[in-house]
Amino acid sequence: MKKSRVRRVYFADYLITPDHIIPNGGVLCENDRIIAVGGESGFSRKEEDLEVVYFKNAYITPGFIDTHIHGAGGFDCSRAAASRNDLAAMSAILGKSGATGFFPTVVADSPENMINNLRTLTSAMRLPLPGADAEGINIEGPFLNPEKSGAQPRSFLGKIDLKFASDLIDAGEGMVKIMTFAPELENADKLIELLISRNVIASMGHSLAGEKETLRAIDAGATHCTHLFNGMNPLHQREVGLPGIVLTDDRVTVELIIDGRHVHSRMVDLACRCKTLRQIIGISDGTMASGIPDGEYHIGPAEIIVKEGFSQTSAGTLAGTTTMLDAGWHSLMSCGHLSETKSALAVTRNPAEHYGLTDRGQLLPGLRADLAVFERGTNRPLLTVRRGEVIAKAEE
Repeated sequence: MKKSRVRRVYFADYLITPDHIIPNGGVLCENDRIIAVGGESGFSRKEEDLEVVYFKNAYITPGFIDTHIHGAGGFDCSRAAASRNDLAAMSAILGKSGATGFFPTVVADSPENMINNLRTLTSAMRLPLPGADAEGINIEGPFLNPEKSGAQPRSFLGKIDLKFASDLIDAGEGMVKIMTFAPELENADKLIELLISRNVIASMGHSLAGEKETLRAIDAGATHCTHLFNGMNPLHQREVGLPGIVLTDDRVTVELIIDGRHVHSRMVDLACRCKTLRQIIGISDGTMASGIPDGEYHIGPAEIIVKEGFSQTSAGTLAGTTTMLDAGWHSLMSCGHLSETKSALAVTRNPAEHYGLTDRGQLLPGLRADLAVFERGTNRPLLTVRRGEVIAKAEE
């Protein structure tokens, strides 16, 4: 049976494409593709079977892409088999926040648990999801420096095992897109070689790497830094380590946790001054508590406590966030002194380009019809469209 054609045009006060702003703009979609983008006056409203949707006091952006998020809606990506909810709950919560894509992110555990969890997660990602699409898997550990473990149990962190690294990638069945490692660990160069050969981005993080170790990793092909400033040695005037190198090396793209708590506003400003616009990716680092009430939760094997939206371990260590990208991306304007368009790049086009998602991340004809509508002033999500389908709509 031939699928019926669906044509819909969305109008709002302005569009963030995100390269530039179009006042009084419209986005015309046909089925799962964007057909036209431009000023409202350029669109016909008399087409047969054309649905016209107006939003007043609102703006439209490309759908957000969160490439580092551990869970949401009660689902913990690192405990896919044991979680009380499933990946669909996470997808739905993210869809309500304006996200159309995300990378389920897993942390270190026992080898057996990590392999089994990745297999379960991979199977879940193949099923239709009600909200944001699961685009790939982010593995954060176990090849990390135990001295910079964050919320991850030290007992599961340490030496690089190339066989285990390969097994982890195999368990993801082609869905593993990025893996974090500490450059100072022995065989880091060999791990980078393995990751590149398997089309996995080599990301530096949870590390005490010095200048030589960091540069050796970058020369070997590491192109990414996991949550800059968090889980690494601080900036120092004489001992230049991982953060100082990645800030000044144009070969490296950096993540920033944009919850307003993990990184001081002046450090956000510093990163935005040092890196080019295409080299900053905003992430949530969200936990399973994102979008649901305070309580006791997990990130993999680690227990966390969420109180007043603030996530930490019982020892008081920061443990991810509960702030999704819709609430966080404006901090790049207030802290990084970026314009609205430049801030939007960090959560739309930049992650899409960095991970090879070439058919999304921008409002352009021919690309996927992934977009989000927000209320002006409050920035409350009003509507999210993924592949031309409305996946979330705010209550009237």
